[in-house]
Amino acid sequence: MIKIFRSERGVLVPSEEIRENCWICLTNPTELEINYLESRLRILPEFLRYPLDEEERPRLEKEENQVLMIIRLPTPTTAGLYVRYETIPIGIIVTEENILTICLVEHPIFEDFIAFVNKSKTFDLSKPVIFLLHFFYKATSLYIKYLRQIDRTIEEYEELIFKALTNEEFLKMLSLEKTLTYFNTSLQGNDVVLTKLQSGRYLRLTEEDLELLEDVQIENKQAIEMTKIFTSILANTMDAYASIINNNVNLIMKFLATMAVVLAIPTIVYSMYGMNIPLPFQELGPLKGTPHAFYIVNVIIVLVCTLILIFFRRKRFL
Repeated sequence: MIKIFRSERGVLVPSEEIRENCWICLTNPTELEINYLESRLRILPEFLRYPLDEEERPRLEKEENQVLMIIRLPTPTTAGLYVRYETIPIGIIVTEENILTICLVEHPIFEDFIAFVNKSKTFDLSKPVIFLLHFFYKATSLYIKYLRQIDRTIEEYEELIFKALTNEEFLKMLSLEKTLTYFNTSLQGNDVVLTKLQSGRYLRLTEEDLELLEDVQIENKQAIEMTKIFTSILANTMDAYASIINNNVNLIMKFLATMAVVLAIPTIVYSMYGMNIPLPFQELGPLKGTPHAFYIVNVIIVLVCTLILIFFRRKRFL
């Protein structure tokens, strides 16, 4: 899908045709659309196709007065077991006349970016560096937003691990760890792109651009630090989770062993009464031949079992 925008009175508005100083937003493109833009804007074919590779890493290139910046954006996903987020590449191509963004999917960042820049009412597409930095800033803000959601999710899982006996919570935390790995790798790559952009070898930067670039770098480094902190917290939580599961299993096994010992007593007694030999209250003892032998035996068994339970309780086996 191709969407075209132009800047008018400091805001982005849709445009019917491609003109000078406009933004072409290409999402989930077809081969026909790619060929059209390649011939219409004379963009290098490899620049149009690099961002369509899902595994493409962040980078910055310049060739024939065209600059390609590839960064990775976070996006929610339902693929895999419990995986919440992954990252996808997005390419920003700056030519002498236009700016083009290309992405594999219809990402919500585009609408957020338009709303973000329109608030200032001073946005101008004739300044490609400002476009790049504002877009980068919005992408980093999206990372921080999702990281805060992950932080709340980790807190929820921390409350569940004390009752956990299954692998479900453990698998959920593994999926979060996978997400944080995606985020950390992508943010580190994006930081390298910012460093290259700061050199001024790819695009000319003014003092205003450098100040905005520093703000974006600070925001990106904050996202990197948050990712590292949450990764460490999650690792410690998973270690505690494993220990708690083992402890819960040990408590259950201790309880079952205790109950097995207690229940073994009546089993032994009743087994003895099934033998063909003289037994207490049957042919032996002062209560020989009493009709209450059955009840007397059961009372004795209950008393013995109760004493054993009290003993185990004091030893903290229960």
